[in-house]
Amino acid sequence: MHTIIKKGGLLLGLLLLPSLAFADELNGANTAWILTSTALVLFMTIPGLSMFYAGLVRSKNVLSVFMQCFSITCVASILWFIVGYSLAFGEGNAWIGDFSKVMLAGIDRDTLSGDIPESLFAMFQMTFAVITPALIIGAFAERMKFSAMLLFSAIWLLVVYAPVTHWVWGGGWLGEMGVYDFAGGIVVHITAGVAALVAAMVLGPRKGFPATPMPPHNLTMTIAGAGMLWVGWFGFNGGSALAANGDAAMAVIVTHISASMGAFTWMVIEWKKFGKPSALGAVTGMVAGLGTITPASGFVGPGGALIIGLLAGFICFNATQFIKRTLKIDDSLDVFPVHGVGGILGSLVVAVFASTELGVFSGYGFADGLSSIAEQFSVQAIGVVSTIVFTAVATFVILKLVGLLTGGLRVDEEAEERGLDVVSHEESGYNL
Repeated sequence: MHTIIKKGGLLLGLLLLPSLAFADELNGANTAWILTSTALVLFMTIPGLSMFYAGLVRSKNVLSVFMQCFSITCVASILWFIVGYSLAFGEGNAWIGDFSKVMLAGIDRDTLSGDIPESLFAMFQMTFAVITPALIIGAFAERMKFSAMLLFSAIWLLVVYAPVTHWVWGGGWLGEMGVYDFAGGIVVHITAGVAALVAAMVLGPRKGFPATPMPPHNLTMTIAGAGMLWVGWFGFNGGSALAANGDAAMAVIVTHISASMGAFTWMVIEWKKFGKPSALGAVTGMVAGLGTITPASGFVGPGGALIIGLLAGFICFNATQFIKRTLKIDDSLDVFPVHGVGGILGSLVVAVFASTELGVFSGYGFADGLSSIAEQFSVQAIGVVSTIVFTAVATFVILKLVGLLTGGLRVDEEAEERGLDVVSHEESGYNL
C-alpha cells in the first residue's frame, strides 16, 4: 500500500509540473500570433508603404516608388538572411553581433528563440529590416538613381540598421542600460528619419522646389496605403511582445488610440490654420501618431497613448512646416518630421508615461534598476542622441561613397524632368 501511494504521489507531482517539464517547448499560441504579425509587418511595406508613397509623388514617378519599395524588400531580405540577422542578434559584443548566425547557421525548424521558432523570430525581424530603409526613400523620391538607391540601401542596412538593432534589442549597450524601445522608435524611426534628413540635404531639392507646386498625383492611392499601414502596425507593435498575451493586447490598443488622436489633432490644426481639414493631413497625422507610440507601446497605458497621439499630431505638424517652409529642405515625403521627430518624441516621453504614479495616464513601470522618470529619461536621451549622431555621420559617409561608386547620386535634370518611371525602368505607371 505504501508503494502504491508513493507511486501515485510521484505521478501526481509530474502532472502538476508541466511548466517545468516542458519549459523549453514551442508555444503554439505565441507562434501563431508572431506568424500573423510577420505577415502584417511585411504587408506594411508591400503594398502599404508602396501605395502611401506612390500616391504622394507626381504621376511620372509613381512606378519608380513601387519599384524601389519592392526591390528594397528583395535586397534587404537577402542581406538579412546572409549576414544582417547575425550582426544584429549574434552574441558579439556591446556594439555589434558576431558571425555565428551567418546564413542562419545553427537554426533549423526545431530551434527556439524563447518559446517560438528562431526561424520565425528571424523572419519577424527581417520585416523590420525591410521597412526601415524603405521609409528613407521618401526623402529623395523623384531624383535618385535606381542603382544608387539600391547600393545605399544595402550598405545602410548593414552599417547603420544592424548595429543599432544590436545596441537596443540584441544584447548591446543601450539594452543593458535599460533603454525602452518596444517596437522600433529608436531602431526604426529615428534611424530612418535621420538618414532621410541627411539624404535630402546631400542630394539637394527637386528641380523647382520650393517655388513650383508638386502636389500628390493620387491621394486615393495614398489613403488606401495609409489604411494598410494602420492595420499592419498592429503586427508591428503588438507582435513585438513576442507572445499572445496582455502586453500584445495593450500594445495594439494604445497603438490604435495614438493613431486616432494623431490624425484628429492634425485635422483640427489644419482646420483652424487653413480653414479646411485635408485628407493628406489626416493620414499624415495618423502616421505621426503610429510612429510616436511605437517605442512606448508596451510600456504605457491608454491614457498615456492619448496624450502621446496629441503631442505627435501637434509637434510633427509644426516640424513639417519648419523643415519645408523655414529651412527649405526638400524631404519630399516628410520622412524626418513625421518618422524621425515622432520616433524622438516617443522615445523621450515614454519615460514619463511609463510611470505608475500618474493616475489614468499611468504605465507599467521603469526598466530594471531605474526608479524614476528622471533616471529613465536620461537613459532614453542617451539612446536618442547616440543614435542620431551615429546615423547622421554614417549615412553621410555612405552617401558620399555611393556617389563615387555610381557616378553621382542623382539623375540629371533632363531625366528628372521626364520622370524616373521611363528613365529608370522604361515603363510607365499609367498607359492612358
